[in-house]
Amino acid sequence: MQPDAIDRVIKNAINVVESSKYQIFEIAETSRLEKEALTRELEEIQEETSATIDMVDNLERDYKRSRIRLTEVSRDFNKYREDDIKTAYEAAIALQLQLTIAREKEVHLKARRNDLQQRVKNVEKQVERAETIVSQMNVVLEYLSGDLNQVTRILESAKNRQLLGLKIILAQEEERKRIAREIHDGMAQTLANVVLRTEIAERMLMKQDMSAVKEELVDLKGQVRGGLEEVRKIIFNLRPMALDDLGIVPTLRKYVQDFEEKHKIRTKFNLVGKETRIPSGLEIAIFRLVQEALSNVIKHAKATFVSVELRLEADQVQIYIVDNGVGFDVPLIEQRIAKGNNFGLLGMRERVELLEGSMVLESAKDSGTKITMLIPFGGGAENKEENQNGQHGES
Repeated sequence: MQPDAIDRVIKNAINVVESSKYQIFEIAETSRLEKEALTRELEEIQEETSATIDMVDNLERDYKRSRIRLTEVSRDFNKYREDDIKTAYEAAIALQLQLTIAREKEVHLKARRNDLQQRVKNVEKQVERAETIVSQMNVVLEYLSGDLNQVTRILESAKNRQLLGLKIILAQEEERKRIAREIHDGMAQTLANVVLRTEIAERMLMKQDMSAVKEELVDLKGQVRGGLEEVRKIIFNLRPMALDDLGIVPTLRKYVQDFEEKHKIRTKFNLVGKETRIPSGLEIAIFRLVQEALSNVIKHAKATFVSVELRLEADQVQIYIVDNGVGFDVPLIEQRIAKGNNFGLLGMRERVELLEGSMVLESAKDSGTKITMLIPFGGGAENKEENQNGQHGES
C-alpha cells in the first residue's frame, strides 16, 4: 500500500472518529442542559404538589364539617331558621366546588411530577452513555494520532475545511432540537395549563362563583403573558433582530442590560473605539461568544459582577469578559478543553479559531476570571461570514 493511501485511510479514520465525537459532545451537552431544566421544573412541581395536597386535606376537613353543620340545621327546624339552613347549604356547595377543583389540580400535578421524574432518569442514563462513549473515543483518537503528528499537521488545513461544513450542519440541527425542546417544555406546557384553567373557569361560571372566576382569569392572564415572554425569548435566541437593524454594539448593550435584570448580577458594558458596523457574520459570532461566556458565568462562576468590554480597531475586534466569581485552575481547565471535556469553553475556542482568532483564559481560585478573545477582520473572517450567510444560521 502506498504512503499516500495509508495517509488517506488514517485521515478518514480520524475524521470519522472526531466528527462522531463532536456529535456525542453535542448530545451530552444538550442532555445536561435538559436535565438541569427538568430538575428545576420537577422541584417546582413537587413543591406545588405538596401545597396542593395540603390544601385538599384542609378542604376535605372543612367540607365534612360543613356537611355536618348542614345536617344539624336541617334536622332542627325549631332551633334554626330558613336563613341558617340556606347559609349552611351555600357554604357546603362552595367548599365542594373548591374541593373538586383542588382534586383535579392535584391529579394533574401528580401526573406531571411522575412524568418529569421518568424523564430525568432517562436523561441521566443518556448523559452516562455519552460520557462513556466520549472516553472510549478519546482513547481511539490518542492511539491514531500518537505517532502521526507530522501527518496530522500536514493535513490539518484540509481536515478543518471538511469539518467546518459538518459542524455548521450539526449546529443547525442542534439549534432545531433546542428550539423544539424549549417549545415543548415552555409554550406547550403553558398552553396545556391554559386549557385546563379555562375549563376550571368555565365550571365556576356554571356554578356562578364570580369571585373565584375573576381570580382564575387574573391568574390565567399572567400565564398567557408569561407564555408571550417565552416566545419572545425563543425568537431572540434564534437571532436578535437588533443585530440586523442596529449592529453589534446596541445589541450587546441591550443584552447586557437584560442579563443584569434577569439574573440580578451587576453587569457593565464598555465600548472602546468608534461605534461602527462590521461584517454581519462576525457580528453574530461575537454576540454568540459573549452569550456563551455570560452563560458560563451563571452556571459556574457564582459572580456578583461581570464586565464586558468590546474594542473595535481597524483590523481586529477585541473582547474582554471579566467576573469576580470563584475562578478556576487554568492549566486543569486547558487540559479538559484539550480532551474535549469542557463543552462551553471548547465551543467558544473552536468558534474563535474558525474565525482565525485567539482566546486566552486568565483565572485563579477565588480571584475571578478574565476571557480575552482577539478576532481579526482578515480574509478568513470575511470568507467565513459569507459561508455563515449562505447557511443562514449559526450555532
